[in-house]
Amino acid sequence: MAKKVGSPRRRTPTWATVHAHAAGLDVGSRFHVAAVPADCCAEPVRTFQTFTGDLYRLAQWLQSVGITTVAMESTGVYWIPVFQILEQHGLEVLLVNAQHVKNVPGRKTDVNDAQWLQQLHQYGLLRGSFHPPAARRQGKHQGNQPNFAVREALYGLVGTDLSQLHGLGPYTALMLVGECGTDMSRWPTVQHFTSWLTLSPGNKTTGGRKLSSKTRRSSSRAAHLLRRAAVNVGKTDTALGAFYRRLSARTGKAKAVTATARKIAVLYYNTLRYGMQYCDPGAHYYEEQYRTRVLQGLQRRARILGFVLVPEADA
Repeated sequence: MAKKVGSPRRRTPTWATVHAHAAGLDVGSRFHVAAVPADCCAEPVRTFQTFTGDLYRLAQWLQSVGITTVAMESTGVYWIPVFQILEQHGLEVLLVNAQHVKNVPGRKTDVNDAQWLQQLHQYGLLRGSFHPPAARRQGKHQGNQPNFAVREALYGLVGTDLSQLHGLGPYTALMLVGECGTDMSRWPTVQHFTSWLTLSPGNKTTGGRKLSSKTRRSSSRAAHLLRRAAVNVGKTDTALGAFYRRLSARTGKAKAVTATARKIAVLYYNTLRYGMQYCDPGAHYYEEQYRTRVLQGLQRRARILGFVLVPEADA
């Protein structure tokens, strides 16, 4: 009698450890849950309150068990004091997008979330969001306007005149540099930069069918500055202004603001990284280009249907 051969066992994948001394931190409004590797101490998961003294005890405990890097979600505004205190203690803090670390549905608890973050970070599967260095976040002027010559100082800082970009005045450009920095190589391409700003269309596709292309919601101050610049440039007689008005009439002001803000972000990126000199061609040039594109599209459709477009003067 032939012996029945069973199905081969599925091998459990093995992951290489990238960060051996990594911790995960689930941030909450009333308490934080920290998880470290099980071999670090007898109690690898601990809970800390949100008071300043407890945050310092959290940082000291992480250092005492040999932790060098911590991963945490950007939950509301509750992550800010934790981030600053851990950073002050010399720990590398990775601020990750909550959408990138979703756990298994139905098994969500604070402890599970912290342990899940710790495992993902240990195996090097997390990508941190850009956050300005501590030195750049200190000493911000609290008044409505800076008390120095902004344009000259900005030119000396970045080596180019950002006010050449319509919609970006010297003060707005200075605030934008404060949020994004001057090193654009942090983003390999301009697409990475606009995605970080949440100004690029979404890509929610399944089964070859696009479900949604909405942009993600974000509280990014840099994106807010660019949206405000887009509203201002929409009132000008420039190519960007003509683009904003045409799109606003066709799809609505909200989408027009986002699309125009993305165009300004692309110009900002190319100016800082590649030293591009921007020269506005004007609203009339943009309208002519748009008319040419529409006419070419009509001619192509007529040719497919077996017709020929004839100018009205020659008809």
